[in-house]
Amino acid sequence: MKYKSDNNYSHGDERKIGVLLVNLGTPDEPTTSAVRKYLSEFLSDPRIVEIPKIIWWLILNLIILNIRPKKSRDLYKKIWLKEGSPLLVISNKIVEKIKISKNISDQKSVILDLAMRYGNPSINSALENFKEQNINKLSIVPMFPQYSAATTASIFDKVTEEIKKWRNIPDIRFLSTYHDNSHYIAACADRISNFWKNQEKSKKLVFSFHGLPQVNLHKGDPYYCYCQKTAKMIALELGLTDEEYVVTFQSRFGKQVWLQPYTDETLENLAKEGIDSVDVFCPGFLCDCLETLEEINMQSRENYISCGGKSFNYIPALNDFEKNIEAMEKIILGEISNWDNEEINSSDNLEDTKKSFDKQKYNKKA
Repeated sequence: MKYKSDNNYSHGDERKIGVLLVNLGTPDEPTTSAVRKYLSEFLSDPRIVEIPKIIWWLILNLIILNIRPKKSRDLYKKIWLKEGSPLLVISNKIVEKIKISKNISDQKSVILDLAMRYGNPSINSALENFKEQNINKLSIVPMFPQYSAATTASIFDKVTEEIKKWRNIPDIRFLSTYHDNSHYIAACADRISNFWKNQEKSKKLVFSFHGLPQVNLHKGDPYYCYCQKTAKMIALELGLTDEEYVVTFQSRFGKQVWLQPYTDETLENLAKEGIDSVDVFCPGFLCDCLETLEEINMQSRENYISCGGKSFNYIPALNDFEKNIEAMEKIILGEISNWDNEEINSSDNLEDTKKSFDKQKYNKKA
């Protein structure tokens, strides 16, 4: 069968709204084989690496997948929790808390689920679950506040790749960015200010975002600008001057030029310049993960201290922090606010529809 069908579609079926939150992904376990499988899927995505396919296939399979999995495995082991990968564990907590939040739990026709762009739970399995629960409207909410073709657009690709196989296509809304959403900005500012209530504010606040090759900016990817705006809005919310914070980019890979300034080099320079205390916050990561827990809170901390810094404070990601749950709840409600299934699911209207349908069948027989 070319298209996936709903068995015996009925006018009387209750239709629902599916809301899918999607994060990047993680290996199933901190082993070489699991990491290799994850990296293979991740690095095979043409949204991630934009070079000729055959050339990249050779580099990926003959070099990278023979070297990097062991190194990444050791890094994952440093931050792995008893329950599993921090990114997956925290993502699940976020989704579960949103489900029971008052304004979402009151929406009886709304179904929330979590998926990972790479790894498990997969986007395909989540969409299949929605299909079985008879959703007729679908909202996709990436867990990346700042749009990038390498992350957000890749989710769009994967979702549409699956949906195009369906016979009955639902209404679809895709939230491409919420980098300047007031609820998200307020949650970030609140996370930082609460940290400062318990820990003395450092001399410099460093906003560290995940990096991208600089060429992406020149090709029209708005990610760099969105990161700058996010940081500026959080700083304004906190009442900071331009001298009190800096925007940097982490996680560069390979020899090409990436978005600058680089987080590691900035921290080293700050230490050498006599800025002996820093606070680091990563607004682009809704959940703490390898890039925040190991790269920032371990590697960057060590490098900063070794260059003369005295106090390095990592401010945790929004995670399942109460203000983040409230922000995500409002963002989701904003996406589905005028998607009212009351008319579709009304028993009176359904009864009228059935009578009309039966009448048409009778007239045809006559």
